[in-house]
Amino acid sequence: ELNKELGNRFKYDNMIGKSKPMQSLYSLLDKIKGADSTVMVQGENGTGKELIAKSIHYNSHRNDKPFVIQNCSAFNDNLLESELFGHTKGSFTGALKDKKGLFEIADKGTFFLDEIGDTSPQMQVKLLRVLQEGTFTPVGATEARKVDVRIVAATNRNLKEMVEQGTFREDLYYRLNVINIRVPPLRERKEDIPYLVEFFLAKLHEVHPAAAKKVLTKRALEKLYDYAWPGNVRELQNEIERLFVLSGEETKLMAEHLSGKILESAEKTKVQGARLQGKLKDALE
Repeated sequence: ELNKELGNRFKYDNMIGKSKPMQSLYSLLDKIKGADSTVMVQGENGTGKELIAKSIHYNSHRNDKPFVIQNCSAFNDNLLESELFGHTKGSFTGALKDKKGLFEIADKGTFFLDEIGDTSPQMQVKLLRVLQEGTFTPVGATEARKVDVRIVAATNRNLKEMVEQGTFREDLYYRLNVINIRVPPLRERKEDIPYLVEFFLAKLHEVHPAAAKKVLTKRALEKLYDYAWPGNVRELQNEIERLFVLSGEETKLMAEHLSGKILESAEKTKVQGARLQGKLKDALE
């Protein structure tokens, strides 16, 4: 609570970070708690867009209602339509009985549409209708159904560019982009790495009691700082698990057990953890 009052938080639900970009993200999430507006979460793969969607749902007044997730790039158009809106018995080969769509299941709750940028123009029209009128028609049905669903959409693509290229509908873009949340990539908040490492080791400790004694060496931490993390937080989590496994009985997590790509990157940059210690002039160099 004290940290919260001071405006410095290490944690927001399952998101970890004390850096300035994360503090801004936490305060934005605080502001939209009471709102019912559509939210667009934009960020690279592995930054934790789903965690943000969950946080939005569980801190809202809809928190006791369903939270439904669908990745839009997981299905082709026909399957996605049936998945989202449901279908009636006999509407296509294999439709042996009526099936509820995810929009109906998410009624009164929150629907997280991941990778919304991968939807086809036809699907975008149908999604726009749900957003504007709150109605949809199951595949094979004649009557529209009404739902009350809050949409949180996410993408790792630049939708504004896609609108300009004509591959994403402008009206749907503005419908989705009421509240825009940009998730910072890990390379923009490297000062959070020690907290994230601690958090991942604590998670490993739940399964492996030996993880409690493991400590990351200073040199290993420097190597982690020098790497750009294209796979973001998810990549860091996998790296810590790998380090833990390869360390065996050792209590220290050594730099030599890090992945080749991280060691190579550190060799190329030769920064050697300048962000952690030494003179400002050297760090700047």
